[in-house]
Amino acid sequence: MNLRKQANIALTKVIKDGQSLTASLDHVLESVSESKDKAFVQAMCYGVMRQYHRLDFILQQLLSKPLRNKDTDITVLLLMGLYQLKYMRVKSHAAVSETVSIANKKSWAKSLINGVLRQYIREQDVLEGKADQVSAALNSHPGWLINKIKNDWPEQAGSILLENNQQPPMALRVNLAQTTRDDYLQVLAKHSIEAKAISFCSSAIILKQPVAVEKIPGFRDGVVSVQDTAAQLAAELLDSQEEQTVLDLCAAPGGKTSAILERQAHINMLAVDIDESRLVRVNENLQRLKLQAKVIVGDATNPSEWVKEQTFDRILVDAPCSALGVIRRHPDIKILRRQSDISTLQAIQKQILNAAWGLLKPGGILLYATCSVLKQENEMQIAAFLQQHADATEQTIVAEWGIERKFGRQILTGDLGMDGFYYAKLLKQQI
Repeated sequence: MNLRKQANIALTKVIKDGQSLTASLDHVLESVSESKDKAFVQAMCYGVMRQYHRLDFILQQLLSKPLRNKDTDITVLLLMGLYQLKYMRVKSHAAVSETVSIANKKSWAKSLINGVLRQYIREQDVLEGKADQVSAALNSHPGWLINKIKNDWPEQAGSILLENNQQPPMALRVNLAQTTRDDYLQVLAKHSIEAKAISFCSSAIILKQPVAVEKIPGFRDGVVSVQDTAAQLAAELLDSQEEQTVLDLCAAPGGKTSAILERQAHINMLAVDIDESRLVRVNENLQRLKLQAKVIVGDATNPSEWVKEQTFDRILVDAPCSALGVIRRHPDIKILRRQSDISTLQAIQKQILNAAWGLLKPGGILLYATCSVLKQENEMQIAAFLQQHADATEQTIVAEWGIERKFGRQILTGDLGMDGFYYAKLLKQQI
């Protein structure tokens, strides 16, 4: 099997068809059996996505004119070739010949690929220098996104853009209903897996090196899950108590639902998501972790369709967002996300917040969460909400992590190894 061909198929589905990298990789990796081969395909795909805007800038310097849309697979091959030459430990002649060989169904493209890649080898220093003079190529982000991040976080923008292009650490969430973190760290040590506990999150562990999920001790038995530390904080902040009714809105794929139940199993949990296919993952996670929750399909903007006169002590609004805080895990976001998406998402977030507030009991707590670093989705959203709801007060989140804002607390990508996340905690006053 030609692994570069598989990577080419996956990347073309993203760049040409707008499919997510996760979905396209899931499809192509079904036919790849060896772990090391899967790792190679993944490394190639994630690498090209992370460096896409730089690679594409350089490619346009090497082409007399852009290739046609129907030849996106050849454009992708050229990007893959450039990526191998610049970022992978592949000998130049092998990178060129292996990339050329994939274009066997389009013989005209072989000489083009060969010529472009050999020209890059000859002119690499000049081309890389040109790329460093252009912001989108230097940072490997689209210009609109660079501007938004710089506008919101002028002092931290450089760090955020840099972190977005790094491979994130692998974080685990210990199932505290089954074991203690200290005991699980000893299990990892016995398997020669180096890890450290995270002081500000009682369930979190960071591995020194990523490990394939199937090789993580106890994963199949529900002892542990893979989840970024920032996402794990939701369960602590929600602080569910025994016998409370808890609602998790926009719950798929179920990581936060599970984390809440691991801390307090004796609650009545309702997990809701609009996407029925993604709820399969929620049920699979609950089953693996031996947890119980009611899981239903529902539109969070219109709860009257799926809940009748029920109110909740705790509500997690895991709001649909731009996901700009998790670019390092999903680098295709830089290609698939559009500037116009932000205001659309902002409107949906507002609808969900308003709808969820009507389901919260007086004295109850609503936790608003996004994996975004944009203020308009985060603190500005909460500021507007508080202005419009006299019965809402913000509970200040005092923590060792993140940046305290006028409303809520913001984690910027890479802070203490975490993804970019935002949390705000709202109390419904007794009237």
